[in-house]
Amino acid sequence: MMTTLKAALVACLAGLALPAHAQDWQAVVDAAKKEGKVVIYDMALGAPYFLAVLKSFETKYGISVESLDLRASELAERIRTEQSAGRHLGDVEMITTTMIEEQRNNGDFVERLPAIPNAANLRPPFKATDYSVPAYVQPMGILVNTRLVKESEIPTSWNDLTDPRWQGRILSDDVRPLGSGNTMFAILEHQMGGDFNARLAGQKPVFSRDMRNDARRVARGEYAIYVPQIFAFASDLKGLPVKLVVPKEGAPYAEMDLAMLKNAPHPNAARLFIQHFLEADSQLLYANAWMPPVVTGVVERANRDAQPFASARLIGPARLAERPAMMALAKKLYP
Repeated sequence: MMTTLKAALVACLAGLALPAHAQDWQAVVDAAKKEGKVVIYDMALGAPYFLAVLKSFETKYGISVESLDLRASELAERIRTEQSAGRHLGDVEMITTTMIEEQRNNGDFVERLPAIPNAANLRPPFKATDYSVPAYVQPMGILVNTRLVKESEIPTSWNDLTDPRWQGRILSDDVRPLGSGNTMFAILEHQMGGDFNARLAGQKPVFSRDMRNDARRVARGEYAIYVPQIFAFASDLKGLPVKLVVPKEGAPYAEMDLAMLKNAPHPNAARLFIQHFLEADSQLLYANAWMPPVVTGVVERANRDAQPFASARLIGPARLAERPAMMALAKKLYP
């Protein structure tokens, strides 16, 4: 009897030793483990750093992760269709901030986000909203072929792309449809002045929609320059005759956020996954893939070759309200 009472007293005192907020979060962790699974809808397209975060989550908590990996437009449509039909299969989405805003405007697809302790560690300019929290950013720079572009000619400003020497020698993601090209177009329209995009159009860039292959086309010497080069996509081009340039004005970027889907079947596991994604070690995986982390205390830990990109100056992001006007302007300049 005394042994039972003693054990109960020890357990009680152990609980009192934890702050109330820690006890509350431990309850979330325990509930998540009971749920045993989390379903992530993402647009990582098999990125190794994303898969590494999933693996670390499974290892740490013993909770299995199911990932539905689609392109942005396909992902948004999948969520809209399922939510409209009352089929609540996904727990968490990782998608651009503008698409989450669009979801909020067009349907009740996203849950109000419960407290995520690690959101307190976000660094400026990143902020959580009532419905989402930043996960990572995709900055964009200029990729040059170092055999075709002399060191003295390497662009250091976005304005340098309008030098006549580059006419017909620039490969670009198509700026007219929704995507990275139009994001760059919209941000630089504001940052570089009203005539910048018109001058760039005069350079007659060649459009493509295969971003990873386009970088390799520049590496092969088909074109001298590629824009916009997503930093993370350049980190696996080591050994090839290319250089990623961050212009002095800064890098346009798209922000990816994490949000909980309405009526998520595994709400505690969803919350725990978002918390895990904002852990310093998870963010370091992204920083070492040349992406600026969204939390404090990570840039300094990044690999030496990654630090210039993980600490790059950012400009943007694009705004949802401006999207129709920017797409219309792009179609006007590039009929």
